[in-house]
Amino acid sequence: MSYAIIRTGGKQYKVEPGKTYKLPSLPGEAGASIEFNEVLLGNDGSAPKVGVPTLAGAKVTGTIVEHGKGEKIIVFKFKRRKNYSRKQGHRQGYTSVKITGISLG
Repeated sequence: MSYAIIRTGGKQYKVEPGKTYKLPSLPGEAGASIEFNEVLLGNDGSAPKVGVPTLAGAKVTGTIVEHGKGEKIIVFKFKRRKNYSRKQGHRQGYTSVKITGISLG
């Protein structure tokens, strides 16, 4: 079973070929291919390869499935006896990416 750990959007994700992941918003249209070059660790089934800090020549390719917004969270600020309250909602954007291949170089 091959997998890789990539870094995108300031976070790290363990990805496997054929699976779909929700990543922070990425540029590109739905159906377009995307390439991740920041591969921190990779395993092709035999032995893991660790990068220092990234693997040279390694890349993970995928296809953008859709863009969307996540669940709404409510940000509520309140100070008692001061007549102060603020209510604000937020929905974080995401991009669904289906991983098509992992190349460890």
